[in-house]
This record gives sequence, structure tokens and C-alpha cells, in this order.
Amino acid sequence: MKKIFSLLVVLLLAIMFIVACAESDASEPSGSAESDQEESHNNEDNNDADAANNNGNNDVPTEMVVTHDLGETTVPVNPEKVVVFDNGSLDTLDKLGANVIAVPQASIPPYLSKYEDSSYTNAGTLFEPDFETIFGLQPDLIIISGRTAEAYDELADIAPTIFLGVDTTNYMESFKHNTTILGQIFNQEEFIAAELAKLDEAVAQLAADAATTEETALVVLANDGSVSAYGPGSRFGIIHNEFGLTPADQNIEVSNHGQNVSFEYILEVNPDYLFVVDRGAIVGGENPAEAMFDNDIMKNTKVYENGTIFYLDPYAWYTAGGGLESVELMITQIQEALK
Repeated sequence: MKKIFSLLVVLLLAIMFIVACAESDASEPSGSAESDQEESHNNEDNNDADAANNNGNNDVPTEMVVTHDLGETTVPVNPEKVVVFDNGSLDTLDKLGANVIAVPQASIPPYLSKYEDSSYTNAGTLFEPDFETIFGLQPDLIIISGRTAEAYDELADIAPTIFLGVDTTNYMESFKHNTTILGQIFNQEEFIAAELAKLDEAVAQLAADAATTEETALVVLANDGSVSAYGPGSRFGIIHNEFGLTPADQNIEVSNHGQNVSFEYILEVNPDYLFVVDRGAIVGGENPAEAMFDNDIMKNTKVYENGTIFYLDPYAWYTAGGGLESVELMITQIQEALK
């Protein structure tokens, strides 16, 4: 009887143990499921992040195609080594912080004088690039304009080469087009857009100021003793076409070198403003423009009597036009003249 009672007790304890284990197992699944769900969620987040990173990398272009006056060129985005034969582009690249490694150092405007330093390589001249030196530099991009156009094919054999010369018959639009391309190449489109917007506003204000007066203007190039006049549509036609000043002579021949004129001609057209670009100041002429225009004939003109002869920055206007800084300087000089 005792044996039977003992067996019943053992059996009862075993049943109680089994029931307790079953209840414990039933109470734990929710925590385990949460853990599994959290782990699954984390994995999904990681996968999404990886996918986003991969898509972002794939969306960043490594090169772009630039269509220019001399052809169509595939260039790298954010090129690491740049050789520049256009001072207007150099001006803009300086503001962008681009890594320019070589320039024709004999033609650098004073406000870009840092590029005359020995830390930069002399790339030859605007008309005669040093091909061997440039080849040794292994540049990623070469930028040229009109004075270097004949060397385009040889330079293009060394590295991707683009022509960014300014079309003076449509100065501002051409300048903005070229500057926008540089912004795209160096992945700084927002900065360039903001800078161009400022210049557009300044030009609009200048044109509005010019529209309030009937005074006329004449632009001349002084070239070591000789004088050439420029009108609308010429290399200095921006003064009339975009800045809005009325030409003193509507019939000036449109020529890259201007129309040869005399001091008697200036007296005859007798402008209210005379703007002088002194080429001799750049090339080392022996006849400074200010001395040239201080003569008996000029003393009879309105500009001499009124003190409205203005000597423009020859670098910004003659050799380095089409840059963010040079165009700003051009606008400012005419604004100050009209005050």
C-alpha cells in the first residue's frame, strides 16, 4: 500500500512539473518574437542604408560632355590638375578654388599675380604653349580661348581641352554660359548661379541708370601712339549692348582691332564720356594713354572740359575678360563713371 501511495506522489509531482514547464514556455514567446522582429527590422534598415549609399554613389557623375566652339569634349568632373590659357576662366577658377597647376605666366593680370609664383608651372605663352612641359604635367583638363585656338588639336592630344572664349557680340550671355560650364565641371553650380544672379542685378541697375540720360559714350583703345574706336557689337560693345550707354557714333566699323581714328574724330563726335583701354600698359608701350590724350585737340572736347575721360583697367577689359572678378570690375568702373 505504501508503495502504491509513493508511486502516486511521484506521478503527481511529474505531472505538476510538466504543466509548469508548459506554462513557462507559453509565457515567453512574445519577448522572443519582439527580439526576432527587432533584429529583422535592423537588418532591413541596414539594407536600406546600403541601397541608399549605393544609389548615391551611382548618381554622382565622374565625367561630362562639353560642347564648345572647337568641338565636343568629354571631361572629368572635379579634375585634379588643370592647365589654363584663358585669364577669364582662371579668374573664375580661382574663386572656385580649383587646382590650377600651370598658366602662361607672362600674361597674368595683377589681381591674379599669385599664379606668377614658382609653385605654379609656366605653360608657355597664350600663342605658343609649351607642349613638352604640359605633357609632363599630365593634366586632367586644359582650358583655352581665342589666342590659343590654333594649338587646340595638339593640346587635345595631351588632355581633354575645351574652348571657353567669350563671344563679344553677346558678351553677358556668352560669359554666363562659360561660367556655368565651369560650375558644372567643378560641381559648384549653386555658387556660380548665385554669383551670376548678383552680376545680372548689377547690369540691370546699370542699364536702368544709363536709360535715364541722353549722354553719349565712346570707347577707344590706345595702342602706343595710335587710337582705335569700338562701337556696339565690338569687343568692347558690352558698354553699349548690355550696359546701355548710347554710342556717340552709331557707324563705327565692327572689327577685332577697332576702327582707326584720330583725335580730330573724337572732337567731331564729341562724346559725353570717353572710355580708354590702354593696351600699351599691358605690352610695355612707350606712350602712356594719359599722356596721349593730354593734347590741344582733346582740350576742346566735352570730356576733357568735364573730366569725363575714364581709363579702364586694361587687364579686365583686354586680356582677362569673361571672369567673375573681371566682369564685376567692368560693371563697377562704368557705374562709378556715371555717378
